[in-house]
Amino acid sequence: MIPPPASGHAVGVSNEEFRAAMSRLAAGVVLVTAFEAPLGTDGPKGEDVGMTATAFLSVSLDPPLVLVSLRTGSRMDDLLDEQPLWAVSVLSESQRHIAGRFAMKGRISDRLLFEDIPYVRGSATGALLVRGALATLECRTEQRVEAGDHTLVIGRVLTADVPSAEGGPLTYFRGRYRQLG
Repeated sequence: MIPPPASGHAVGVSNEEFRAAMSRLAAGVVLVTAFEAPLGTDGPKGEDVGMTATAFLSVSLDPPLVLVSLRTGSRMDDLLDEQPLWAVSVLSESQRHIAGRFAMKGRISDRLLFEDIPYVRGSATGALLVRGALATLECRTEQRVEAGDHTLVIGRVLTADVPSAEGGPLTYFRGRYRQLG
């Protein structure tokens, strides 16, 4: 086996080539949410945090485990390193605007992003669950694995619900949100 060069890339594979190849893999789109507890008694009351993810999958049925991939050092990565409870809403094709909103980079606060989105607060995690999502899961982190420039967060599923059977899934393919069919 030829060892990779110092950059970490195999010989002849550029970022652009890798990105182009992986864009041909369709992925489901989810909103990952967690509650950031207040820093102190005199400060802000805490904040709900959300992030769009396309790298989300089932890992195990017994016990029920899922995995989400987070960019190392992102707000959600930092939060889930401190706070083990989080939730996932599997977005429907009619929820493209939610995915786009929480995929924006460089935003200061998520508070306004949640303002007009119908949601309920999860009973097991306190994290927000999007109403109208195809499925919702509440999770507790079991393991964190560093993998290149991402952290793989494996969570035990504490609750799972299928609140809406309407519509199809929102997917991500060739760099855009899409519908099946």
